[in-house]
Amino acid sequence: MTQTLSPKRELLLLLTLAGIQFTSILDFMIMMPLGPQFTQLFHISDSKFGLLVSAYTLAAGFSGLLASTYIDKVSRKKLLLTLYPLFAVSTLACGLATSYEFLMGARIAAGLFGGVLMSLSQTIVGDVIPFERRGRAMGIIMTSFSVATVLGVPLGLFVAAHFSWHMTFIGIAVLAGLFAVFAAFTLPSLHHHLLNTDRPSTFDGIRQVLADPNHRKAFLFSILIMFAGFTVIPYLTIYMQTNVGIHVDQIPYIYLAGGLVTFFTARMFGRLTDSHGKAETFRVMAVLVVIPLMAITLLPPLTIWYVLPVSTMLFVFMSGRMIPGMAILTSAADPRLRGTFMTLNSSVQSAAMGVAAYVGGSLISRDAMGHVQGYWMAAVVGSTASILAMLLVGKIRMDGVSRTAVVKEASEV
Repeated sequence: MTQTLSPKRELLLLLTLAGIQFTSILDFMIMMPLGPQFTQLFHISDSKFGLLVSAYTLAAGFSGLLASTYIDKVSRKKLLLTLYPLFAVSTLACGLATSYEFLMGARIAAGLFGGVLMSLSQTIVGDVIPFERRGRAMGIIMTSFSVATVLGVPLGLFVAAHFSWHMTFIGIAVLAGLFAVFAAFTLPSLHHHLLNTDRPSTFDGIRQVLADPNHRKAFLFSILIMFAGFTVIPYLTIYMQTNVGIHVDQIPYIYLAGGLVTFFTARMFGRLTDSHGKAETFRVMAVLVVIPLMAITLLPPLTIWYVLPVSTMLFVFMSGRMIPGMAILTSAADPRLRGTFMTLNSSVQSAAMGVAAYVGGSLISRDAMGHVQGYWMAAVVGSTASILAMLLVGKIRMDGVSRTAVVKEASEV
């Protein structure tokens, strides 16, 4: 049973979800440009830093798996307003960390509570937004990624440079607390899914999700799109500083330029997803992203002005790929099992991100001068995953698309 909202209420819902995603994305993203600080401060290797990044995503994966047992049995609003404040407290704990072990524990807690937020937001979109407008809806929510990169990350790095990295996480926690209060007043009830009389039991629902071949293809698709980026992205700042020669004060410009451009392109890609087709748009983005993905890992020493076009292309096509990708995944779920599917998918995505970051860290090394070696191999793994996802997407059945259309589309791949 679908809940219908007025256009004004629908827009307010999407803006609220975008605000929640902004803080959760920023909390995750800010770790990566702070990599050089953490490796020096805690005297850890790049692979140990990769483990710090993976800890969040692997905890989020476990949390998503656990959430699949209850997400379709409780109000979406109540669940969101429970997990989000706990995420804010965990982020605050990150800001209070004084050791690698303390920070590791806080990142695990943040992953446990924050990892479900993205899947819960996607589930809400699937519950409320009609199929023909989901690309636009995901474009609005994914704009939070652009805002996080264009404003959040540069501001977070500025705070870290002029005060401390502790204050960066404390600031995110305070902002999350404010968004939680805002969400409490703006979110609709979001309980119409509880009115479904044919909803299966908890474990039967999980069994039904996993038994569906279309769902299994969607999970594989999730793994591939996560691998395409997270073998490379966690180590971008480290490579930029050690190999390319970008000064620490210039790193925010990379995120500023990338986020500023994707702020506009995200909505454009959202419209293209709805007008030209989700699978078609994804295929184009999945191929185009390979170019900057490989290029960024092979850059020689350059000034920031030569780096920005490549890094901005990476942000644009990574974001452009995720918009139709998330719309496809949201539409691939059986509507009766959407909450269970999306939380399991979140678990799959988080685990894939963690494994991808670990694989990327395992492929790179340092020479005697401290330069990163083998970074291009991580890009090869990511590019291969992107092409495989492009080949797989036509085989995924979506609601609102006839089985005949999907078969025809798959035959054209």
